[in-house]
Amino acid sequence: MSTATTQAAKEHARSQAIAIDGPTPPDGVDRLTFADTVPGGRYTTMVLSRGTRLRLRDVDGNACANILLYRADAPWERLNAADTVKVPWQAYLGVGHPLLSDQGRVLATVVADSSGHHDALCGTTSAKSNAAKYGSGALHSTSPAGRELFTVAAAKNGLEPRDLPPSISFFHGVRVESEGSLMSTGTAGAGAEIDLLIHLPVVVLLANTAHPLDPSRTFDTTALDVLAWDATEELADLPNTEPEYQRAVWNTESTWNSGLKGTR
Repeated sequence: MSTATTQAAKEHARSQAIAIDGPTPPDGVDRLTFADTVPGGRYTTMVLSRGTRLRLRDVDGNACANILLYRADAPWERLNAADTVKVPWQAYLGVGHPLLSDQGRVLATVVADSSGHHDALCGTTSAKSNAAKYGSGALHSTSPAGRELFTVAAAKNGLEPRDLPPSISFFHGVRVESEGSLMSTGTAGAGAEIDLLIHLPVVVLLANTAHPLDPSRTFDTTALDVLAWDATEELADLPNTEPEYQRAVWNTESTWNSGLKGTR
């Protein structure tokens, strides 16, 4: 959508608006600390405290939540997709999987998942790839690329394009074939959810845009619900006893308990 005129800019701004009430709290949760509904081709960003439970919901069955995480007090430490796959010896994300930083600390753990269709291998789309597939990948087009959306979300947190590492995506699955090729497995359908438990204060960037391997030749990305609430007590009962995970948790807790900010 063009923003070259005042009227066009107004229409663009209004197209991104959501209902005032937004997503409703889940059963047993009295108060949300964050709530947003992100249309397809849009982004959101937030700062979440340690002990927050972040829930992402594929509202209509074709969302793709591309995510980046940064330590809020030390943003040079951020999500490392390679280590997130390598350290747990597992390429496919599910309950108990850590989202690791480049310093070997756990930024978040997957604590619930009704989707099972996720990807830590492909990263997100670029303006060039979306232009080739959909006709455009520009920020204000009808098919904005993940990189373009992340760039704007990052700027709102004092981050630059050079601060954007490979991202992880939820709700569009990928599997590695026997000969090494990557194959889309699509989505789990409407209403699928994934919950992350946050271990350190983080800046979250979310871009809801089509997966690079989405087989559709049209940009069909649908809405993403984002909810967050305090669940600090869950840090004492984590769903993973593997030694690699426990070591990463120990690294994380040592940093947190030391009280040192910005520890490399």
